[in-house]
Amino acid sequence: MSTTAATGALLGLALGDALGYPTEFQTVPSILAEHGAWRERDLPRPALVSDDTQMTLALGRALRTATGRGDLTPQSLEGPLREEFVRWYRSPENDRAPGATCLAACALLEDEERPWQDASRIGSKGCGADMRVAPIGLAPGLDDEQRAGAAQLQSALTHGHPTALAACDLTAHAVHLLARGADPAGLVGRLRSYALDNRTRYHHAWLGDLWTRSEDPGPEHFIARGWDECLAILDRLQEAVRTVSPETDPCLATGEGWIAEEALATGLLCFLLFPDEPLTALRRAACTAGDSDSIACLTGAFAGARLGADAWPADWTGRIEHRDELMALGTVWDA
Repeated sequence: MSTTAATGALLGLALGDALGYPTEFQTVPSILAEHGAWRERDLPRPALVSDDTQMTLALGRALRTATGRGDLTPQSLEGPLREEFVRWYRSPENDRAPGATCLAACALLEDEERPWQDASRIGSKGCGADMRVAPIGLAPGLDDEQRAGAAQLQSALTHGHPTALAACDLTAHAVHLLARGADPAGLVGRLRSYALDNRTRYHHAWLGDLWTRSEDPGPEHFIARGWDECLAILDRLQEAVRTVSPETDPCLATGEGWIAEEALATGLLCFLLFPDEPLTALRRAACTAGDSDSIACLTGAFAGARLGADAWPADWTGRIEHRDELMALGTVWDA
């Protein structure tokens, strides 16, 4: 168990983002042609990040604000989250290929009279909520209910599809387990058990009447659809960890990561292929046919949560965009 898990995870997330940002939307052959052998890639100069890191920091700031006021509740988190997401939406730096779902939802969240459930894109399970959820798994002092509820709420403000909610819950849980010393070899099994335990659990206090925007007959049916899709991808992941060659594109096994459950699975696969080689894991994640920056930022969060800040070379962390804020947030939570 690392004493710098939060710092390591946040830095790893941003490093993965910066490594994968230039290769997003490219095929593996074109990545190799442009950047050379994937195992030898260096971090770009300057090491610019995408909306993935920007929104992670927005969530981190909201979480810090909410927990600074006392016990974390749906009411204490929703206001700061909404404020930070709208601030990101309005920012002139919001020009790093942001996702359509996040933009559409944040535009609606600007109307302070509108219930957030009416802004949520109930049909979207894009990876935009999953890529940013790591802070929920890193913040100290949360119990299981708070962690799950907060992970799902931060997703629901933009991505209200039940699979997005479940994938974000699983991602935060994975980061939490790794930060506390979980063995990577047993991680997929533990995530599968967690999914089964929570399959029909709808967090009414955190999600309110979100489910009524769907065509499901009830809240348990609504949320179970999401967990079932996540359970299916975890089965594929478990098989891939045993059978996939590190030299092949991980997206072939667990999907290209444009949707939440695939981003989780492929990010985890890259980490689990190289649990003790964080830079190799990041490089593999960034050399993928899919949503390379989101896959790599999740891989970096998992690796950094397990190995801590020392996992990353000073030459890389010294030039990552937003380094000071990432370090400050991580240091507070590690303390």
